[in-house]
Amino acid sequence: MLRSSTAALFAAAFSLVPLAAQAQAPGPGPALPEGKGKELVGAICTQCHQTNMITGSSGYTQDGWKELVGTMVDLSPNPDARAEITQYLATNFPPNTKRAPKLIPGNTEITFTEWTMPTLGQRSRDPIQADDGSIWWAGQFGNLIGRLDPATGKMREYPLPPNALPHSVWLDDKGIPWYTGNKNGTVGKVDPVTGKVTEYKMPDPNAKDPHTAVFDKKGILWFTLQNSNMVGRLDPATGDIKLVTMATPDAKPYGINIDADGVPWFACNGSPCLVKIDPATMALTEIKLPYPGTTVRRLDIAEDGMIWYVNSSKGQIGRYDPKTGEIKEWPSPSGPNSHPYAIVVVDGVVWYNESGKRPDALVRFDPKTETFQSWAIPSGGIHAGIIRHMRATREGNLLIHQSSTNRIIQVTVKRRAASR
Repeated sequence: MLRSSTAALFAAAFSLVPLAAQAQAPGPGPALPEGKGKELVGAICTQCHQTNMITGSSGYTQDGWKELVGTMVDLSPNPDARAEITQYLATNFPPNTKRAPKLIPGNTEITFTEWTMPTLGQRSRDPIQADDGSIWWAGQFGNLIGRLDPATGKMREYPLPPNALPHSVWLDDKGIPWYTGNKNGTVGKVDPVTGKVTEYKMPDPNAKDPHTAVFDKKGILWFTLQNSNMVGRLDPATGDIKLVTMATPDAKPYGINIDADGVPWFACNGSPCLVKIDPATMALTEIKLPYPGTTVRRLDIAEDGMIWYVNSSKGQIGRYDPKTGEIKEWPSPSGPNSHPYAIVVVDGVVWYNESGKRPDALVRFDPKTETFQSWAIPSGGIHAGIIRHMRATREGNLLIHQSSTNRIIQVTVKRRAASR
């Protein structure tokens, strides 16, 4: 039973937890150490995430924990609760280097520009640039998508139907944002002017979790359903949806992209494979990857047709040549537990992150020289992660996020002038 003073603090602090976070209630996770503040931390923090996000962190000072907690829940009206929580966290989870990445120096210069999203605890993610330069993002736990004007900093958030919990957002050729309803088995679009949402429900009740999507040049939306073990195709002109189930059990279709010929490819997060989709018949062709136990979060396709992927379970990045069938992999700098996750190829250079490390590291790999360079990703005054998806801007920069701290980030790459 909570002590009366702690119970009062809990009641006051819990009232400040965003409703979307309260609706999540994912469960407690690993046990927390004993000490004053344990009850508050266990009760409030697990409304949004499990305690493994705390126990597996790189730890912070009390000021660092105060900054991090402040991106999730507004405890400023209850300073006693905030002080008790942050003191407990700083005492039991101070800064540590137990999961530190191996950062590689190099000659490439980058800068990080951060924006903090309005709704606390929303887990902002998957930013994408529109033709007008604005940036759209998905606030998964906040059940919203949002739009940012980088020139002015102005933002607008669009609420979605209950329990959509958007996993990501994409833009069609008219600039209309589409999202995957990862929790309610839908794909939807939002009118940027009115905020009206149009939902397309999955025709199969077993298709529960639309995950990642991409538009082809014909305007067809292709998407994966990870735990449903399916891939789908939606024709926006008719609303028709076709689904195909993987022959390999529990393959977990994940990241998806389109090659120059309009052919969709997706990664398997539960099996060592990449998969090619016939756009006409939706027949699936699996390409088996060489290392047993391989699982792949995401892939990207370079201008030369090479398919680059993250071997998340082995801590490697790989390249598949569709023309020759050749597969080659390189170990990531931080080793087999680095868990590469998001990936994008820009101007022939491969960018990805090491999500298994704290702080999350942004890694640059140059295929011409087979060399790496990496940086710790900032989140305000602390380092917290992780990146789950990244995309390029028209200018050749990167859009990433730090969902733990409610941030969307642009990575600007300094390019040297061409020699004369």
